[in-house]
Amino acid sequence: MAAMMAALAIAMLVLVRPASRLAAAPLPTPPLSANILETGSSLLYPLFQLWVPVYTKANRGVKITPQSTGSGTGIAQATAGLVQIGASDAYMSDALVRQHPLLNIPLCISVQMVNYNLPGLNRVHLKVSGPVLAGIYQGKIRYWDDAAIKGLNPGVALPHHLIIPVHRTDGSGDTFIFTQYLSFSDPSGWGQSVSYGTTVSWPPVSGGLGAEGNPGMVTAIQDNPYSVAYIGTSFQNAIEKGGLGIALLKNRAGNFVFPSAKTADSAAAVMVSKTPQDERISLIFAPGAESYPIINYEYALVSRQQPSAQMAAALREFFNWAISERGGNAPHFMDAVHFVPLPAPIVKLSAAQIEEIQ
Repeated sequence: MAAMMAALAIAMLVLVRPASRLAAAPLPTPPLSANILETGSSLLYPLFQLWVPVYTKANRGVKITPQSTGSGTGIAQATAGLVQIGASDAYMSDALVRQHPLLNIPLCISVQMVNYNLPGLNRVHLKVSGPVLAGIYQGKIRYWDDAAIKGLNPGVALPHHLIIPVHRTDGSGDTFIFTQYLSFSDPSGWGQSVSYGTTVSWPPVSGGLGAEGNPGMVTAIQDNPYSVAYIGTSFQNAIEKGGLGIALLKNRAGNFVFPSAKTADSAAAVMVSKTPQDERISLIFAPGAESYPIINYEYALVSRQQPSAQMAAALREFFNWAISERGGNAPHFMDAVHFVPLPAPIVKLSAAQIEEIQ
């Protein structure tokens, strides 16, 4: 009888143990669900337009709504807590970070062009420098055949026609990086009189124009022969389609360089080791013989503390995808908007910041 009972007990154990193991098995993680609002940089907007359909198709529970409102609005709405992502070409200042301790996470590297509509010369890559541009935007250099411009472009038949400088009227990261270039390359002139920011007090120039967003800048120079403007390379296809000119800019080494992935990479490589843990740094006017002088980290401004664990997880997953060379930083995305992927050390810094989102 005792032997029978022992055998029965062993049989029961054999039957029960697999069931207990099944009961303890972890349940599959449900897909993330979140409604993410993004607003800000008109320069970064074309990239978000490429990213969002691809990402949300693979992550059905996540909805991302991007808006092109300008970096100033991106900063303002992110600091006010009105959006989950504020997109900005400009990093937040020390004073602003003390008031609103948001993360400034680089997602990629952008490039800014100087463009013009100069009849008969738009296929010529005119050479311009920071001090010459500062003179144009201050009204000190009024005509295209001014000696300062002719001196940089010997042999080019420049017209005696008034220059129409076009600037952004909205709070703009493009204005931030353009005026940094003017300030850093002309410190005793523009740097002291105007300085830099997402908005500046533009000197009054007869005939000068204001425009909103990068699309507005493209339209303004298309519609106004003899104009000049600063426009992000995510709009380079529109510039080329419109038959507008792209300038060679004078860099810190004194060389005139074209905005390209190669010259942007050269500038970025110099600045990687200088990038701090919080990644708030200007890449403008970097040293190096081939460095293009106006490149920039494109920032996502985001709160460390999210209202729910679900939103925090959704943001972390999206940002980690965005900075990955197999995700948002893949060549087909970067090439489409003429951006540059993040160097590997910057990917690590951005990933460390992303992990702070809770």
